[in-house]
Amino acid sequence: MTRKTSRRKMTVHWFRKGLRLSDNPALLRGIRRCETFRCIFILDPWFAGSSNVGTNKWRFLLQCLEDLDASLRKLNSRLFVIRGQPADVLPNLFKQWGTTYFTFEEDPEPFGRVRDQNIVAMCKEMNIAVTHEHSHTLYNLDKIIERNNNKAPLTYKQFQRIIEGMEPPPKPVPTLTLQMLGSAVTPLTDDHDEKYGVPTLEELGFECENLKPPVWTGGETEALSRLERHLERKAWVASFGRPKMTPQSLLASQTGLSPYLRFGCLSTRLFYHALSDLYRKIKKCDPPLSLHGQLLWREFFYCAATKNPNFDKMSGNPICVQIPWDNNNEALAKWANAHTGFPWIDAIMTQLREEGWIHHLARHAVACFLTRGDLWVSWEEGLKVFDELLLDADWSVNAGTWLWLSCSSFFQQFFHCYCPVRFGRKADANGDFIRKYLPALKNFPTRYIHEPWTAPEAVQKSAKCIIGQDYPKPMCNHAYVSKLNMERMKQVYSQLAHYRRTGQTGPGIPQDLLSQMKKVPKIPCPSEGLMGPPNPPNLDSRKGRLHYDKLASDQSDSDNLQQVQYLSNYQIQNLKQQGMTTSVLQQPTRNIQQQENLANIQALSQSTRIVALPQRDNILVMDSQAMSQGTLPVISGDILLPGPMTSAGASIISGANTIVEGCSTISNLSIMSQPGSVEHIPSSMSPVPNMGTNSGSQENLNSNGPLINLDNYESALAEGFFNDNNHQGAQN
Repeated sequence: MTRKTSRRKMTVHWFRKGLRLSDNPALLRGIRRCETFRCIFILDPWFAGSSNVGTNKWRFLLQCLEDLDASLRKLNSRLFVIRGQPADVLPNLFKQWGTTYFTFEEDPEPFGRVRDQNIVAMCKEMNIAVTHEHSHTLYNLDKIIERNNNKAPLTYKQFQRIIEGMEPPPKPVPTLTLQMLGSAVTPLTDDHDEKYGVPTLEELGFECENLKPPVWTGGETEALSRLERHLERKAWVASFGRPKMTPQSLLASQTGLSPYLRFGCLSTRLFYHALSDLYRKIKKCDPPLSLHGQLLWREFFYCAATKNPNFDKMSGNPICVQIPWDNNNEALAKWANAHTGFPWIDAIMTQLREEGWIHHLARHAVACFLTRGDLWVSWEEGLKVFDELLLDADWSVNAGTWLWLSCSSFFQQFFHCYCPVRFGRKADANGDFIRKYLPALKNFPTRYIHEPWTAPEAVQKSAKCIIGQDYPKPMCNHAYVSKLNMERMKQVYSQLAHYRRTGQTGPGIPQDLLSQMKKVPKIPCPSEGLMGPPNPPNLDSRKGRLHYDKLASDQSDSDNLQQVQYLSNYQIQNLKQQGMTTSVLQQPTRNIQQQENLANIQALSQSTRIVALPQRDNILVMDSQAMSQGTLPVISGDILLPGPMTSAGASIISGANTIVEGCSTISNLSIMSQPGSVEHIPSSMSPVPNMGTNSGSQENLNSNGPLINLDNYESALAEGFFNDNNHQGAQN
C-alpha cells in the first residue's frame, strides 16, 4: 500500500495594513512547517499617482516598507514589493512561485472584505489553501455584531456592554524569529532590488524638492520605541489622570502612536495588554475598561463601519442624518489651504499639510468650522482632505470622527460650537503655535495674534503684515453664521424628532439611526453658501475686540442679542408667518447685497410647505405632500429643540452660559478639552415662548421624550472626552 505524501507547503504572506513582524498571527500560520515563504506588498503605481493621498502619507508608508524589509533581512528574507492590481498580479506570482499556501490579515472594512472574498475564491480555483486572521482590531467585529442581534451597536455604552460580556482581547502572538523559521527559506535573486525593491517617492512621481524633513518616521521599529517611551511615563500611568493641555500639546509628541496603529506597525493587542500589565504592576489590581478608552473608541467606529459600505457618505448611509449642506467650493478651498483669515484655523491646517498630524482638539476646531460651525460645508469634503493629509486617517475612524463632529451621527449636541478665536486663545494663549505655522503673523503682539484684523494700522505696519494683503481678512462673520447654522441644525433635528415620535417612514430617514427606511432624498440647499455679512464683524472701539469674544455673562441678554446673537430677518418673518410670537430683536439693517443674499435663501425656504404639528405649536414639520416629494425644509425658522438636562432636571440652555465641548478623535492618547472655548447661548436667544424658563423647557422636553435614542454624550463624558470643569459649569 502506497503512503500518501502531503503537499509541499510553499507560503506567500500578503502584507496590507499589519506592517509588522510582532503579533502577526496570519504570518506565523504561514511559516509553520513551510519549505519556502515570501512576504509581499502590492503597490499600484497608477494609484500612487492619481489617488487622494498626500506626499507625507506616501513617505510614511514607504518608510514602513523599508523598515519591514530591513527586519526581514535579519531573517535571511526580503520584502517583495509588487507593482500592479492584486487580482492581476497574484495569479501569475502563484504560478511562478508554485504557491500552495496564502495568508493575510483580515481587513475589517467593507471594501477590503469584498476584495478578500474575491481573492479567496480565486485561490480556491487554483487549489491554494488560504488562512486569514483578525489582528488589526482588538476583537472579532463579527462576534460583537452577532451579540447585538446582528446589528452594529451605535452607542458607545451599548458597545461597552457587549464587550464586557466577552473574553478580553487575545494576547499578542510572539514575534517571528529565526528559530521559528526552522528550515524555511526565501528564494532570492541578485536582481531582487530591481524587481521587488521598495520604490522612492521620486520613482512614484512625487515632487520632493520642497519637501520638509519628516516629523513622523514610519515603521515597526519606531513604533515599538515610541510604545516603550509611552509606557515609561510612570507618573501618568500610576495615577491614570489626564494630562493638562498646554501649547506644547499641539505639537507632535515622541510618544504619539496613532499613525503606527493606523498602518499596523504597532499591534493594538500588544498596546492593550502592555498597558494592562503595567496597570496591574502598579495598582495591584485588574484595570478598568476605561483604561483603554481611546482604543475602544477606535474599535467602536470600526464596528459601526464594517458592514456599512456607505459609512463615509451621507447619501445612502443608514446611520447618517441628511443635512442640506451648502455646495461652496471657494469656502472649502480657503479652509483646506489655510486661507480662512482666522489664525487658529489656518495654523492648524498648515500643520496638517506640512506634518500630516494635528492634535485631536485641533481636529475638533477645524471640523466644526468647516461644517456646522461656520462654513456649512459637508463633512464629506473635510473627510477627503483629512484622508489625503492625515497620517492616522483610516477609512473607518476618519469617517466616524467626521460623522460625530458634524453631528451627522453618534453625537447630537449641535449647540456645542467652537469659536475660532476664543478656543485658539485658550489653547495657545501666547500665540506661539500660530507664529510657528503662520510666519506672516509672527511679529504681531500677543494681544492681536488671534484676531489680527483688530490691530490698528500702525501695529500691522510695524508687524510687516497688512491684513487683506499679507494675510487674508476673516472669510466670514463667525458671530452671525454660527448662530444661523445652529438654527439650521435645530430645524433638521426637530424633523428627526417628529419622525421618531410618529414612527414615520420615508425617503431620507436614516434607517439604522431611526430604525426606518433605506432611501435618502436629494435635499435642496442654496446655490451659494451664506457666509453672513461680507465685512468683518464690528469692533468694540474701547477694547479692539470682536463682540463674539465677550462672554455672555458680561452683558445683558438684549445687549448680547443686538451685538451677537441676533436672528436673521427672514427667520423672524417665517416665524411670524406661522403665527408664532417672537421675543427677539431683529438684526441691524444690512446693505443691498446682503439683503439680496437673504432674499434668495428666503425664497427657497418658502418653496417648501411648512405646517405646525398638532398639539405642538412650537415645532414645524413638513406636511405629507412635501414629504412625498422626498425633501426636507432648508431653513424656515427657529425650531425648539430641548437642551441637555442637568442633574436637577432643568434644561441647560435655560440657565447656563457655557455649554461643554464636543467629542474626541483617535488622534493621540490624550483626552483633554479646554473650558471656555465654546459658544455662549443666553436664554433670550430662542424666539419660542417659555424657552427661557426651566418649566417651559422641561414641559417641552417631557412632551417629546428623548429625541433620538442614539446619544453618546454621557459615554464620551465618562471617558474623559470633556473637561470636568466644563461639565460641572454646565450643570450648576
